[in-house]
Amino acid sequence: MSTLLLGLGLVFVIEGLVLALAPSRLDDILRLLAALPVDQRRLLGLLGVAVGTGLVLLVT
Repeated sequence: MSTLLLGLGLVFVIEGLVLALAPSRLDDILRLLAALPVDQRRLLGLLGVAVGTGLVLLVT
């Protein structure tokens, strides 16, 4: 359980840093994502899940 909370905490830290250090860049990225077709956004999401799962399996 503590590992899960550690991972969740790290996600919040990284997302908070993005919002604090580069808010205008985040706006550009969100516009870019909104312009992509749904299929490409879905593919990016699945790729993110695959990479995240691979990292978790690599660490454990």
